[in-house]
Amino acid sequence: MSITLNPIGVIHSPYTTKESCPIQGADAPNVTGTVEVFSDYADGLKDVETFSHLMLLYQFDRAGEIKLVRPTFLDEEAHGIFASRHPCRPSGLGISVVRLLRRSGNVLEVSGIDVLEGTPLIDIKPYIARFDCFPEASEGWVADKPWRPKPSGRE
Repeated sequence: MSITLNPIGVIHSPYTTKESCPIQGADAPNVTGTVEVFSDYADGLKDVETFSHLMLLYQFDRAGEIKLVRPTFLDEEAHGIFASRHPCRPSGLGISVVRLLRRSGNVLEVSGIDVLEGTPLIDIKPYIARFDCFPEASEGWVADKPWRPKPSGRE
């Protein structure tokens, strides 16, 4: 089986290297970037500005070697790739929740950005707390890990 995904836009951020990019957007909530939606898809942004947060789905186009079991940014112990948020994934898909600051035509200004400059955008979905927030959710093996990753944890 093969799936082809075509970008609907590009994400612009101040991060030009993996080392400069935060592990999660919550580590840099005030850092802003823009989401440029290609003109063919701009009509799909109708009413997007009525949401405070958006989920960006994107391609990890510079992630690196895929390993199904590996140490993560939060832990030196190896975990399965599907039990982590490591960017080196078989599908190469990433997801980030960002705050929408404003829309100007086909460009969205966002904060809490945690992706590299020029990252291909695959999709946008509105973040809807009553559907997307589960306060009772288990954090699995991450629950006892410190919020901030070790500086040496970045690959």
